[in-house]
Amino acid sequence: MLATALFLAALAAPAATPAPAEENHDATIHHSFDDVSKWVGVFDDPGRDAWQKPDAVIDVLGIAPGMTVADLGAGTGYFSVRVAKAVGDKGKVLAIDVEPKLVDYLKERAAKAHLAQMVAVLAPTDDPKLPAQGVDLVLIVDTWHHIDDRLHYLAKLAAGLKPGGRVAVVDFKKGDFPVGPPDAHKLEAEAVTAEFDAAGWGLAKQWDELPYQYVLVFTPPAASGGASH
Repeated sequence: MLATALFLAALAAPAATPAPAEENHDATIHHSFDDVSKWVGVFDDPGRDAWQKPDAVIDVLGIAPGMTVADLGAGTGYFSVRVAKAVGDKGKVLAIDVEPKLVDYLKERAAKAHLAQMVAVLAPTDDPKLPAQGVDLVLIVDTWHHIDDRLHYLAKLAAGLKPGGRVAVVDFKKGDFPVGPPDAHKLEAEAVTAEFDAAGWGLAKQWDELPYQYVLVFTPPAASGGASH
């Protein structure tokens, strides 16, 4: 099951030995997120800002007014709300999740914050439900390693990108950190890049200024010729 964009997902999950991602490109962990109040307390912990540095991430990704951004695995909306403010009322944020209770929460959060540009979307585990060629950027925070059959999933992401569109993956480095899942559930930046490369995508940017995470930006196959590795 595609999990939400949540930084401690695997900590509450049953211990298991995942199959090597490089062999089957399936999720390293499956987990339920139907206890919304619990995850609001975890994912919107005020202390997260210090290490997640959301404003810096948004700046590095070039998120600007008028853009359409998909927050894939939006969870409680930690990034969705911030991105919605960055794109402004002329832009749009698709806050996508597979958990119905979280999608309901996202709708309520957008309404309370008066962010009409933030639209909650319920998606199945195997389809991000992106509008055809309708998105400038797909932001995937702490979620890529929760997706099954990732190479085929990439084709659906590519179909939803506008010309010049990109996919950004933000996820945990391996190491003994105070936040994040166990190393067995993480995908290293090199492994993620290898998966995108196998599907014909190009690495356009890598940013390593976060203390516990990497930021990777990819361009789809048709646009990858000029990407730098």
